[in-house]
Amino acid sequence: MTTTLKVILGAALIGAGVAVPAAGEDGSAAKDYPKAKVSFDDYKTLVAEVESHRRSRLIDLDTFLAMSREEGVIVLDCRSDFRYERIHVKGAKHLAFTEFTEKNLAAVIPAHTTKILIYCNNNFAGEPVNFASKVAPPRPRSGQKVASQFAAEAKPLMMALNIPTFIALYGYGYHDVYELDELVNVTDPRITFEGTVVEQTTKAASAAPAPPLAKLPSPVDDGR
Repeated sequence: MTTTLKVILGAALIGAGVAVPAAGEDGSAAKDYPKAKVSFDDYKTLVAEVESHRRSRLIDLDTFLAMSREEGVIVLDCRSDFRYERIHVKGAKHLAFTEFTEKNLAAVIPAHTTKILIYCNNNFAGEPVNFASKVAPPRPRSGQKVASQFAAEAKPLMMALNIPTFIALYGYGYHDVYELDELVNVTDPRITFEGTVVEQTTKAASAAPAPPLAKLPSPVDDGR
């Protein structure tokens, strides 16, 4: 049916007193239902406000560790319960990102003025299982055809948890947030971890038999 015919038919129905449902952008009848508490516009506005604020709060490991020793500072791990229990930065408090609510955050963070340090899986190298990086491989966007040679050179998307965590904390009113910006090897002696994986590794190391002492050479009889 052409657009002109639709308009004529709609006008005729209205003139005859027949109710015509409002059409959506795709031409389908608009549905009347309660909208979810979701606003992409709110999120875009928040991201724009956070971007410049976050830029000056990206810190290296030495600064991160020095700040963590300050009075009242909280190191916050927002990964899943499973990942946190297995391994996390020693002393870090935990609240999974999926559990962010005003009430839950207030139970972990004493005040909106509290200094908060955050990190995520993408901050650590050398432990691909327990600190698995969140990276999306390059692929054509929806409806887009990309030549294979260009696709091979495309940059993967970093899907780190740090960014949505920073944005969400800011949105809930916690503005004194600092983010670990350095990629740290898990064997780096500057940092200490704890959790079930660390405990198991420590127990296994202590239970292992000590290596045999090197056999000392026999003393030489010099005739004296």
